[in-house]
Parts: sequence; structure tokens; C-alpha cells
Amino acid sequence: MEQGAARERATERPSPPFGDAAGRPGGSLRVPEQARGTEAVRGEHTHGDPAPLAPRTVQRHSVRGQVLEALRTALVGGELRPGEVYSAPALAERFGVSATPVREAMQRLAVEGAVEVVPNRGFRVTERTPRELAELAEVRALIEVPVMLRLARTVPAARWAELRPLAEATAAAAARGDRAHYAEADRAFHRAVLSLAGNEQLLAVADDLHRRSQWPLISAPAVSHGVLVADAAEHTALLDALVAQDLSVVQSLVREHFTGSES
Repeated sequence: MEQGAARERATERPSPPFGDAAGRPGGSLRVPEQARGTEAVRGEHTHGDPAPLAPRTVQRHSVRGQVLEALRTALVGGELRPGEVYSAPALAERFGVSATPVREAMQRLAVEGAVEVVPNRGFRVTERTPRELAELAEVRALIEVPVMLRLARTVPAARWAELRPLAEATAAAAARGDRAHYAEADRAFHRAVLSLAGNEQLLAVADDLHRRSQWPLISAPAVSHGVLVADAAEHTALLDALVAQDLSVVQSLVREHFTGSES
């Protein structure tokens, strides 16, 4: 684990900044003002106005959660690059928060396999290989294909129709070429489908595998616009097959969805 903010600053070479070309942090990498630190929220009270609310404290886990989501977005979008080492104090400065919630968020990413701890320096973004991605796809298929086949036999068409907006959200993100938002919409769609099985443990395992499959590969080129669009179209096709209870099409679509792209 890291030895403290001061030592990290002294020992780590600056990592390439993520943000604009001048090295300024991008908008997606800022934590909202109301979530920074633990400062109380105050307001002036004048005669005739309602009594001010009692001061409230923003809990640190709220900051950590927002930092964690921003880091995940930066990973999927390629702003945090595989093989590079990033220190908590340096990232904290870019986020406008203290180093503690950043360090806690990065430790969570280490548990998820997205980064690894580099003693006295920070966290290195994991370098994924095509083989690892193929293994994740295989495990996801082993879990999700049987579940979706069972759901295809039992879930009424009206329930599948309720998921159309989620499929459309993936298509919209794909059309924009927005990889980070596509990844989020893709996970939301798969969670909604699997939630119909009523198994919370299944949801947790499947979501973890899905998220791991979205981390960047070693020196991987950006996913093309065409790949994202084709991937999103498979969601609509899957819903059509589920409505029709066409089990063979459901099985082939799910397997292709996992193995044919980085979804």
C-alpha cells in the first residue's frame, strides 16, 4: 500500500495527465463542489426568511463513490492508460479533493482488477491481454446464456418491452461514439435483463465480470464507431428474440455479443 501522500510526491515521476491537450483536467474528472471534503453547507438567514437548515456534513463515502465512478469512466474511455502509474495525491489534485477518497477508490479498483498497487508510488493501470478478455467472455457466456434461455421461456412479452428504452440508450451512445456512456448503458441493459431472474448474487457476479471485460487492453486501438453501433444493435435483436421465445437465436446472440466485441 502507499506510504502517504508526501512520500508519493517525492518518489513518483508525473504520469501523463488526462484531460485536454494542455494537461488541464477534463470536465468528467471533477468531483461536484457539494461533495468535496466534509465542509458544512451554510446559508445566510435574514429577518422574515425561514430558519436555516442545520449544518450538514457530506460523508466521505459519498466523495469516494463519485471519485470511483469518475475513475471507472476514465479507465473505459482510455484517459487512464494501461501500464501507467498514477499517485493518489496527483489524481486528488486533478479532482479537487483530498488524497484519501482517491486512495480508497483506487484500492477498490485494485480489488476489481483494474489497477495494481505499486508500493511507494501509487497505482498502475492493469495491462489486459486478449486472452484475459476471451476468458471473461467465456465465463460470462457460461453464466448468462442458461439464465436468458430460462427467462425466454417464462417472462411475458410485456416485460421485455419495458427494456426497450435501455436498448435505445445503448444505441444512442453508440451513435455518438461515446465509449464511456456506452459501457454504462450496456451494463444497465444487461443488469435489467438478468434482474428478471430474481437472483441478487447472480447480478453481483455478472456485473463484476461485465465491468472487468470493459477495462482497456494493452495498446488496444479505440473501439471503432461501427463496432459500437453493431454491438448496440444486438441488444434490440436480443429483445426481439426473447419476445418471440426463439431460444436458438437467443443463445447465438448472447454468445456472439460476448465474443464478438468488447461489450
